[in-house]
Parts: sequence; structure tokens; C-alpha cells
Amino acid sequence: MTANGIDRYGVMGYPVAHSRSPVIHRLFALQTGQNIQYDLLQVAPDKLEKALQQFRRTGGKGLNITVPHKGEVARLVDRMSERASCAGAVNTIVFSDDEVFGENTDGIGLIRDLTTNLGLNLPNAKILILGAGGATRGIVAPLLEAKPESLFIANRTLSRASALVSRFSSFGKVTACSFEDAQSLPAFDLVINATSAGLKGENPPYPESAVAGHTICYDLSYGLTPTPFSRWGAEQGAARSVMGWGMLVEQAAESFYIWRGVRPDTAIVLKQLAINA
Repeated sequence: MTANGIDRYGVMGYPVAHSRSPVIHRLFALQTGQNIQYDLLQVAPDKLEKALQQFRRTGGKGLNITVPHKGEVARLVDRMSERASCAGAVNTIVFSDDEVFGENTDGIGLIRDLTTNLGLNLPNAKILILGAGGATRGIVAPLLEAKPESLFIANRTLSRASALVSRFSSFGKVTACSFEDAQSLPAFDLVINATSAGLKGENPPYPESAVAGHTICYDLSYGLTPTPFSRWGAEQGAARSVMGWGMLVEQAAESFYIWRGVRPDTAIVLKQLAINA
């Protein structure tokens, strides 16, 4: 809490200047009548533990955690939810008098965007996830819980995709394949890009055969202009090719609810941000 009685929150990452979280949470606060302060906190990896302790010591109530700290924070909290434990990553922290609690709202944010905002019917859908890194780890269990017909994880290194299959097979049927193998698979209903390929100037390993006229292409990344994957999906003739703005707002709303006990209307905020999700 600040000297003037306002509860303090923030987003901690490295880098973090690009984050839209302060804008989103201020809109949530205005909408719900909550008196909060929400700051950008750029913290280098070697300063992370000390920064968390300092934020808590000075009265901070909660934090969002973004790249590259989500995995490390999972090792620093006193207790975490089943969702966070399953993902091996924390993106939301609650500070109380007796503990530091970690949660992961990424998966529920994605599911709400796909189903509520985009109107997708996930049960019996054929889903392909591109990439087997931390972003994928946070969304596999929630997707499997939606009971799709099939879920494939494709990765450049097959062993990384196979490791995720072993980790999440108890949640439902999930299959690993290489990017090359994905080229021979029939079209999917939903293709999710969880890689940074294209953003870093690499050759994107997107499988053209995965997209047909009914396919939704969804990029976990987002930007003020279309991402390489978003452009690629549109070029392949996908029914829709969208970026992860809706997921960003939905996961933030879940964090806000955990902290404040009130759930903001995300549709209003998406409109206020002038984002075509």
C-alpha cells in the first residue's frame, strides 16, 4: 500500500517497457471502482528474488510476472495453485502477511478468448500447437480439459514436444510431432503459434497443410501490426487469423479478480483498447 492508502500492483519482467498491462489494469480499476496503482517494473534475472522481497516489504499486494521470469518465480513462491504447478510457471503473485502465493492465468485467459470472444467450439476440435516451450506448457492442460478430438504439439526438436506429451498425457490425448511431420498432417480446426519464429527473423516453420478454409490461426504473440504468423495465416486462407490481444486481456482480468474479488467486463476493455480481437 502506498502512503496515500492506494494498493500497489505491477508487472515484473525484462524487458517490460512494451507491456500493455498498466493500461489494461487501470481500465479495469476505473470500470470497477477499485483504487489501485499499477506499475511497470523492469527487473534483470539476477535481481529477481531481491526485487520480489523489496516489493512485498514495501507493502505491494500483487504482481504479474512476464518473460523471462515465469519459471523462476515458480521456484520462489511459498505455495502455488495446481494450474501454476502443472504449467511450471507463475504469472500472478498474491502477497499476504503469511505467504507468497503463485497462480497461472494464461491458460484460462486463452480458453476464455477462444470460446467467449471468438465463439470457438473446442470440444471435438482438432488442434495443433506450434512450439514446445514455456508458452505451450501453460496452455496444454486447459486445452485438453476442453475435450478436443485431437491435440498435436509440433516442435523443431521432437524430444521437447515428446517431453510435454509425457507431462500432460494424464489430461487427455496429446501427440508429439516434428515441424516436418506436421507438414503431412491434414488440416486442423485451430492452429496456435507458441513460437517466436518470424519475430526474430528466422524462417517460420509453419505447416501449410495445417490450414484450410475453416481453420482459425491464433498467435499467442501480439503487436500493433500483424505478427508474421498472423499474416501467414491470412495468406493461407484461414477463416480467421488473430493475435493474442484477447488472451492478454482475459488473463489480466483473472489476475484482477484474484487480487480484488471483482471481475471486470473484458469486452468493454477490448473495445476501449480499440483492439480487433
